[in-house]
Amino acid sequence: MNINLSSVGMEKGRQYETIITTISSEGKKNAAPIGVICTGKDTVICRIFKGSTTLENIISQREFIVNITENPQLFTLATIDNIPENNFDENNSIKNIESYFKCEVKDLIEAIKKSDPVKKDSEAIVIKAKVTEHVINKNIKAINRAMGLLIETLVNFTRIDIVDDKQKEYYLGRFQEAKRVINKVGSKEEQKSINRIKKELIKKGYSP
Repeated sequence: MNINLSSVGMEKGRQYETIITTISSEGKKNAAPIGVICTGKDTVICRIFKGSTTLENIISQREFIVNITENPQLFTLATIDNIPENNFDENNSIKNIESYFKCEVKDLIEAIKKSDPVKKDSEAIVIKAKVTEHVINKNIKAINRAMGLLIETLVNFTRIDIVDDKQKEYYLGRFQEAKRVINKVGSKEEQKSINRIKKELIKKGYSP
């Protein structure tokens, strides 16, 4: 099979929001929203915190499925651990999903990132995997958070001069978080754009 993740808009070096489905050694199915980084036309990596069911299943089974969707309810249900098992297909993908690809684990690497915003000295595992099968049921592009954050930042930028000090502080905090994420997962154009906004905020007298 000729696999190329660019067919769902995934570019090398960028991170995308997906739903990973796994199965335990006892046959219990699980879904969780996980950011996946494309590292080649048929390779990906993801970093998952220790203690999660997803990581335990991946270590146990050495495989997982990455589901690509724009469905907000699926992301919500996966986040609150509430996708019913009858919503899984026989192969453990999500039923009627726009696209999915099966991954075979190639390497598991301990990863402690002291700068992680989630918690201090976060313990996680980086999973390197090869895509062994890719199914596209509907034309779709994998979601990258950067553009949405950039648009939100631009909306806040247009309002920052006309709100009270408390809201200004909130907008500046949101800017800092948006800049962090865009520099991590965004394209060069998105990174240039957020840096341009920073320069404009400085011109206005703010300290973003």
